[in-house]
Amino acid sequence: MGDLLDSMLDLMRRLPPINVEDNVNSLISICPDYADDLLGSVDQPLKLKTDRATGKDYLACDYNRDGDSYRSPWSNEYDPPLEDGTVPSSKLRKLEIAANEAFDTYREMLSRFLSTIYVPLIISEAVLKPKEPSQPTGSWDSIHVFETSERGRQAHYKLTSTIMLNIIATKDAVGEVNLSGSMTRQHEQDGTLTDPTSHVSNIGRMIEDMEIKMRNLLQEVYFGKTRDVVHDLRSIESLERERKQREMQRELMGLMKR
Repeated sequence: MGDLLDSMLDLMRRLPPINVEDNVNSLISICPDYADDLLGSVDQPLKLKTDRATGKDYLACDYNRDGDSYRSPWSNEYDPPLEDGTVPSSKLRKLEIAANEAFDTYREMLSRFLSTIYVPLIISEAVLKPKEPSQPTGSWDSIHVFETSERGRQAHYKLTSTIMLNIIATKDAVGEVNLSGSMTRQHEQDGTLTDPTSHVSNIGRMIEDMEIKMRNLLQEVYFGKTRDVVHDLRSIESLERERKQREMQRELMGLMKR
């Protein structure tokens, strides 16, 4: 049983990242008994849902899913409704509300940014919405999972961050260019607890630092290396024009040797 799951996960790592949702659904249709294992192990692009009670948007993912329903962090209700859906304790619910209010203020400073936090595993998720149709379109989905242990006035945090990037650009000269992939990094750090909501500021700083590091790494690896490869292997100039330029260079070199 374990070997089959490992094989499916290994296959997912080799398939195009942009088709991850379709590929997961295909594997689930073949092996329905592994649905929960696949959905819990494979990161997928985040989905946007609207809380029916408050009208506010939130992100749907495996961490607020119970069966086919998703829990809203705003109303603490499942959609579709569940009578026995898992919800956080009153203490953790207060922390969840405080965290979402804080990140919602941060979100308002960035027009194409949406965040949602769920506990008891404190999770922050963000997605960038596509730009105008005339410009390159894409998405930035990031999932930050925290494991937290309190030790008096100190807390130890283990952060696992995953970023899924997808960019599509279309130009007449080069056609369609699709750049997609994912990256996962981990980091551990201690933080001071002055009150129960100190977790919010502690994890906020860790998320911001991690996203800056991962963004810089993505820019260097994805964009920098891709640009170098494209420039070395492909030219938007016509072959006929390049041939004429080479002939002109040879003629000039011949005249200089005389």
